[in-house]
Amino acid sequence: MSKSMNYNMAGGTSTMLKSGHKTFEGLEEAIIKNIEAAKAISTMVSSSLGPNGMNKLVVNHIGKIIVTSDCATLIKELEVAHPAAQMLSLASQMQDQELGDATNLTVSFAGELLKLAEELLHSGLHTSEIIAGYKTAFDRTIEVLPSLVCHTVENPRDSEQLIHAIKPVIMSKQYGYENLLAPLIARACLTVMPDAESGRKPSVNADAVRVVKLIGGNVEQSSVIRGMLLARSVEGTITKVDAAKITVFGCGLESESTETAGTVLIRNAEDMLQYNRSEEKALEEVISAIAATGTNVVVSGGSISEMALHYLEKYNMMAVKCMSKWDLRRLCAATGATALVRLGAATPEEMGAARKVFVKEFGAKKVTVFEQNPDDEAPVASIILRSSVVSVINDLERACDDGIACVKHLCRQPQFTPGAGATEIELATQLKALADKTDSLDQYAIRKFGEAFEVVPRTLGENAGMDSTTLMSQLYTAHQAGEKNVGVDVEKKCPGDMTQQGIVDLLSIKESAIRLAVDAAITVLRVDQIIMSKPAGGPKAPAQR
Repeated sequence: MSKSMNYNMAGGTSTMLKSGHKTFEGLEEAIIKNIEAAKAISTMVSSSLGPNGMNKLVVNHIGKIIVTSDCATLIKELEVAHPAAQMLSLASQMQDQELGDATNLTVSFAGELLKLAEELLHSGLHTSEIIAGYKTAFDRTIEVLPSLVCHTVENPRDSEQLIHAIKPVIMSKQYGYENLLAPLIARACLTVMPDAESGRKPSVNADAVRVVKLIGGNVEQSSVIRGMLLARSVEGTITKVDAAKITVFGCGLESESTETAGTVLIRNAEDMLQYNRSEEKALEEVISAIAATGTNVVVSGGSISEMALHYLEKYNMMAVKCMSKWDLRRLCAATGATALVRLGAATPEEMGAARKVFVKEFGAKKVTVFEQNPDDEAPVASIILRSSVVSVINDLERACDDGIACVKHLCRQPQFTPGAGATEIELATQLKALADKTDSLDQYAIRKFGEAFEVVPRTLGENAGMDSTTLMSQLYTAHQAGEKNVGVDVEKKCPGDMTQQGIVDLLSIKESAIRLAVDAAITVLRVDQIIMSKPAGGPKAPAQR
């Protein structure tokens, strides 16, 4: 104790902390290194921005190969270790959890802010002056954004308006599939949306729309069904039940084992037969009690023994096995059932109902469909995706999730701003005008904040094979002439009016992405010292040859 209290001031931090620690401080060692790490992750994902974004091939820690251009998936699978880059990663994850889209904008914009902040630091500005300028510019951005609204969804229950809003989201992820996927997503969301007659506001619960991937076929064979779909066939021979009454068990359907270990002494063949008959009789009594309640569909969250299946067939009940606890909970919500944790008859309140339960074939794959009644209080819709390529069907699922999130948030805030970089260029134009009017040192940071918005149209142009310098010049000329809706037309490879082409972004999603990006960038800039303790554990094992 006396040794640890003896602090050697000449030794500095190295004598205060345990041996094996690392410290980095100052502009070059801490701030610049943090900015470089953030720039690296930003550069990595920015080339995946937009409809012409490139795919990344990632092999994760368990050897799984992921081929995608989705930023949220890339950030999740990369396992970022640098603490500063992790802040951008966390901002992206939060954007994905809260809004479900614009994760690439969050990371790219934060990385561009830090890249331009590095230039200001080398010019002699202090981090506090840069942060103050960024905050002023951010406040101005949030103030200007609502004035850029170019489209509003008047009636979220209108299929055409929903398709118009969903298409740009799908185009940015899976360009070419928007005319196929957007109507499917709109139909699924309208299925779970409360009717106008109910008096409730339009809303969509993302958990009520399930995306099921069935390998095989082609994307054009994708469809939507009202109800729940389990990606496996039934266990017995009964494949269709109308007016289904459903009992759900969270456990398996098999003979119950005793709580304590016991020994059964069998002396001859008659004792063996008698023991088997007693087990069969006990299981038959349970199954017959279930059948007496009117149940004609039994769903098990565990295994179904051959003996139990025999008695289920005897009493004309369909047997369905659902091994996923998540699917089991969703099935209970869709049918109104309660998952029982013990074998026995269910009460009328614990039983669920469905209009029809049947087996359907998709190519060589058999699935079980629980079709709901039209007046169910908790409607569920399933989007069935078909493709022969695993990476394609996974990306289609992510695009569908983004489309569902868009519908969910437009029910709350239906305003849209022009997309394809039009909003960003207009914000950059207005922020540069604000910087020209500012007399203090904040003007440099405000101007750089505006320049950071150029990363979106510039990256869209570069990914489409356009000359970014000429493109940026044309965009600024158009916006200074008052054409606020002009963005990057990746098809014609020139600037164009985005509202006429229906390329719009949801205001709430863009606002959240900018806010999280600014918060992440400012947090990284505030760090002037990194202190890393010695990692726990012993030395690493040598690599196996």
